Amino acid sequence: MPARLPSWAWVTGLTVGATVAVTALAVQADKGAHPTAAAARPSASVSARPAPEPTRTAAPEVPDASGTGRRIVYSLGQKRVWLVDAAGKATRTFTVWPGTVTPDAGTYAVSARVAATTGSDGVPIEHILYFANKSGLSIAFSNAVDGSSPPPAAGKQTSGIRLHKEDGTSLWSFGTANTRVAVVN
Repeated sequence: MPARLPSWAWVTGLTVGATVAVTALAVQADKGAHPTAAAARPSASVSARPAPEPTRTAAPEVPDASGTGRRIVYSLGQKRVWLVDAAGKATRTFTVWPGTVTPDAGTYAVSARVAATTGSDGVPIEHILYFANKSGLSIAFSNAVDGSSPPPAAGKQTSGIRLHKEDGTSLWSFGTANTRVAVVN
Protein backbone atom coordinates (compact mmCIF):
# COMPACT_ATOMS: atom_id res chain seq x y z
CA MET A 1 0.00 0.00 0.00
CA PRO A 2 1.46 3.42 -1.01
CA ALA A 3 2.26 5.89 1.74
CA ARG A 4 -0.27 8.66 2.15
CA LEU A 5 1.13 12.21 1.94
CA PRO A 6 0.29 14.59 4.76
CA SER A 7 -2.21 17.35 3.85
CA TRP A 8 0.40 20.08 4.19
CA ALA A 9 2.40 18.42 1.37
CA TRP A 10 -0.63 18.64 -0.94
CA VAL A 11 -1.18 22.28 -0.05
CA THR A 12 2.50 23.06 -0.60
CA GLY A 13 2.45 21.28 -3.97
CA LEU A 14 -0.66 23.15 -5.08
CA THR A 15 0.81 26.47 -3.93
CA VAL A 16 4.06 25.88 -5.82
CA GLY A 17 2.14 24.86 -8.94
CA ALA A 18 -0.09 27.92 -8.77
CA THR A 19 2.92 30.21 -8.25
CA VAL A 20 4.67 28.74 -11.30
CA ALA A 21 1.54 29.18 -13.42
CA VAL A 22 1.02 32.79 -12.31
CA THR A 23 4.71 33.61 -12.90
CA ALA A 24 4.57 32.10 -16.41
CA LEU A 25 1.46 34.17 -17.22
CA ALA A 26 3.06 37.33 -15.82
CA VAL A 27 6.20 36.82 -17.94
CA GLN A 28 4.04 36.20 -21.00
CA ALA A 29 1.99 39.35 -20.32
CA ASP A 30 5.16 41.39 -19.74
CA LYS A 31 6.45 40.35 -23.17
CA GLY A 32 3.30 41.71 -24.75
CA ALA A 33 1.82 38.34 -25.63
CA HIS A 34 -1.92 38.38 -25.24
CA PRO A 35 -3.38 34.98 -26.15
CA THR A 36 -6.94 34.81 -27.37
CA ALA A 37 -9.28 31.86 -27.65
CA ALA A 38 -9.19 32.00 -31.44
CA ALA A 39 -5.39 32.17 -31.72
CA ALA A 40 -3.66 29.21 -33.28
CA ARG A 41 -0.68 27.70 -31.52
CA PRO A 42 2.51 28.80 -33.27
CA SER A 43 4.95 26.16 -34.35
CA ALA A 44 8.31 25.89 -32.59
CA SER A 45 10.10 27.39 -35.60
CA VAL A 46 7.82 30.45 -35.62
CA SER A 47 8.10 31.19 -31.90
CA ALA A 48 11.89 30.73 -31.96
CA ARG A 49 12.37 33.72 -34.29
CA PRO A 50 13.01 37.07 -32.60
CA ALA A 51 10.35 39.72 -32.99
CA PRO A 52 11.23 42.51 -35.42
CA GLU A 53 12.36 45.79 -33.92
CA PRO A 54 9.63 48.45 -33.90
CA THR A 55 10.11 51.18 -36.47
CA ARG A 56 10.82 54.57 -34.94
CA THR A 57 9.80 57.65 -36.82
CA ALA A 58 12.10 60.61 -36.64
CA ALA A 59 10.76 63.70 -34.92
CA PRO A 60 10.00 66.58 -37.26
CA GLU A 61 12.83 69.04 -37.78
CA VAL A 62 12.78 72.47 -36.16
CA PRO A 63 10.89 74.82 -38.51
CA ASP A 64 13.26 76.93 -40.64
CA ALA A 65 11.41 80.19 -39.98
CA SER A 66 11.84 79.93 -36.20
CA GLY A 67 15.00 81.97 -35.81
CA THR A 68 18.39 81.00 -34.45
CA GLY A 69 20.01 80.33 -31.09
CA ARG A 70 18.51 79.08 -27.85
CA ARG A 71 14.72 79.22 -27.95
CA ILE A 72 11.37 77.51 -27.52
CA VAL A 73 9.64 76.92 -30.86
CA TYR A 74 5.88 76.43 -30.98
CA SER A 75 4.26 75.35 -34.26
CA LEU A 76 0.56 76.18 -34.40
CA GLY A 77 -0.07 73.86 -37.35
CA GLN A 78 1.84 70.88 -35.98
CA LYS A 79 0.72 71.45 -32.37
CA ARG A 80 4.33 70.78 -31.40
CA VAL A 81 7.08 72.39 -29.32
CA TRP A 82 10.85 72.14 -29.74
CA LEU A 83 13.43 73.06 -27.12
CA VAL A 84 16.38 74.37 -29.13
CA ASP A 85 19.86 74.82 -27.65
CA ALA A 86 22.31 77.67 -28.40
CA ALA A 87 23.80 75.70 -31.32
CA GLY A 88 20.35 75.47 -32.94
CA LYS A 89 19.87 71.77 -32.20
CA ALA A 90 16.56 70.48 -30.84
CA THR A 91 17.18 68.84 -27.49
CA ARG A 92 13.56 67.75 -27.11
CA THR A 93 10.30 67.94 -29.06
CA PHE A 94 6.76 67.02 -28.10
CA THR A 95 3.14 67.53 -29.06
CA VAL A 96 0.80 69.85 -27.17
CA TRP A 97 -2.93 70.53 -26.77
CA PRO A 98 -3.66 74.20 -27.55
CA GLY A 99 -6.49 76.13 -25.97
CA THR A 100 -9.17 77.89 -27.97
CA VAL A 101 -7.19 81.16 -28.15
CA THR A 102 -3.79 80.83 -29.83
CA PRO A 103 -0.96 83.36 -30.11
CA ASP A 104 -0.18 85.06 -33.41
CA ALA A 105 2.97 83.93 -35.22
CA GLY A 106 5.94 85.95 -34.01
CA THR A 107 8.72 86.14 -31.46
CA TYR A 108 7.98 86.47 -27.75
CA ALA A 109 9.82 85.90 -24.47
CA VAL A 110 8.91 84.06 -21.29
CA SER A 111 7.53 86.95 -19.25
CA ALA A 112 6.51 85.12 -16.07
CA ARG A 113 6.85 81.72 -14.46
CA VAL A 114 4.38 80.33 -11.94
CA ALA A 115 5.06 77.01 -10.24
CA ALA A 116 1.40 76.03 -9.73
CA THR A 117 -2.14 77.41 -9.82
CA THR A 118 -5.60 76.50 -11.08
CA GLY A 119 -6.28 76.91 -14.80
CA SER A 120 -9.25 78.84 -16.17
CA ASP A 121 -10.90 75.46 -16.76
CA GLY A 122 -10.70 74.63 -13.04
CA VAL A 123 -7.90 72.06 -13.46
CA PRO A 124 -4.87 72.28 -11.12
CA ILE A 125 -1.85 73.08 -13.32
CA GLU A 126 1.90 73.48 -12.82
CA HIS A 127 5.03 74.66 -14.66
CA ILE A 128 3.29 77.68 -16.17
CA LEU A 129 5.36 79.77 -18.60
CA TYR A 130 3.57 82.95 -19.75
CA PHE A 131 4.75 84.47 -23.02
CA ALA A 132 1.95 86.26 -24.91
CA ASN A 133 -1.44 88.01 -24.62
CA LYS A 134 -4.39 87.88 -26.99
CA SER A 135 -8.09 88.72 -26.69
CA GLY A 136 -7.51 89.84 -23.11
CA LEU A 137 -6.07 86.45 -22.12
CA SER A 138 -2.55 85.51 -21.06
CA ILE A 139 -1.15 82.67 -23.16
CA ALA A 140 1.05 80.14 -21.39
CA PHE A 141 2.44 76.63 -21.55
CA SER A 142 1.46 74.39 -18.62
CA ASN A 143 0.71 70.83 -17.65
CA ALA A 144 -2.11 69.47 -15.52
CA VAL A 145 -0.84 68.27 -12.14
CA ASP A 146 -2.54 64.90 -12.72
CA GLY A 147 -1.16 64.66 -16.28
CA SER A 148 -4.57 64.92 -17.96
CA SER A 149 -5.59 67.17 -20.80
CA PRO A 150 -9.34 67.59 -20.73
CA PRO A 151 -10.97 69.25 -23.72
CA PRO A 152 -11.79 72.94 -23.23
CA ALA A 153 -15.22 73.62 -21.76
CA ALA A 154 -17.81 74.28 -24.46
CA GLY A 155 -18.12 77.96 -25.26
CA LYS A 156 -15.27 78.98 -22.94
CA GLN A 157 -12.13 80.73 -24.16
CA THR A 158 -8.94 79.13 -22.85
CA SER A 159 -5.41 80.23 -23.61
CA GLY A 160 -3.39 77.50 -21.94
CA ILE A 161 -1.22 75.27 -24.10
CA ARG A 162 -1.24 71.94 -22.25
CA LEU A 163 1.69 69.55 -22.22
CA HIS A 164 2.23 66.02 -21.03
CA LYS A 165 3.51 66.07 -17.44
CA GLU A 166 7.09 65.01 -18.28
CA ASP A 167 7.23 67.57 -21.11
CA GLY A 168 6.00 70.26 -18.71
CA THR A 169 8.87 69.43 -16.37
CA SER A 170 11.40 69.69 -19.23
CA LEU A 171 9.96 72.96 -20.50
CA TRP A 172 9.98 74.40 -16.96
CA SER A 173 13.71 73.61 -16.64
CA PHE A 174 14.51 75.00 -20.09
CA GLY A 175 12.27 78.08 -20.16
CA THR A 176 13.83 80.52 -17.74
CA ALA A 177 12.69 84.15 -17.63
CA ASN A 178 13.24 85.97 -20.95
CA THR A 179 13.80 82.75 -22.94
CA ARG A 180 12.75 83.47 -26.53
CA VAL A 181 9.56 81.79 -27.76
CA ALA A 182 9.17 81.59 -31.55
CA VAL A 183 5.60 80.91 -32.67
CA VAL A 184 5.32 79.70 -36.25
CA ASN A 185 2.40 78.62 -38.39
